[in-house]
Amino acid sequence: MKALQIIQSAYRCTVEEQDDPVVWFAQVLQNNGGEIDILLKGNAVNYVIAGQDSSGLKFGKWQQNQPAKLDLDLTDCLKNGLGIYIISEDAQDRGIPTDKIIAGIKTVSRKELPALFEEYEQVWHW
Repeated sequence: MKALQIIQSAYRCTVEEQDDPVVWFAQVLQNNGGEIDILLKGNAVNYVIAGQDSSGLKFGKWQQNQPAKLDLDLTDCLKNGLGIYIISEDAQDRGIPTDKIIAGIKTVSRKELPALFEEYEQVWHW
């Protein structure tokens, strides 16, 4: 099965789980024989900024000791053969400079989405 995971809700569970559950789920499926790719849209395009550091996050007396490292998670995904796409307009809208994007991330415009979706048996939107 070839599936595209679309992630739009950014930083879901990253305080509790130290990762994005959909990114983790995509890796699990890929490691068990699935053909999985990821499309980041909306605020989730922020995941592709290299060198993110969320250490120092505190809520009252509680401090996050194992912060999420989403850029490294995505780098691992790329190493394991997952394709990762971002919507170029969403990155531009958020002022993400191209030189800060993790190497290997592919960009697609909104106009190109129907053709991208045609490459997959299933498209899951989270």
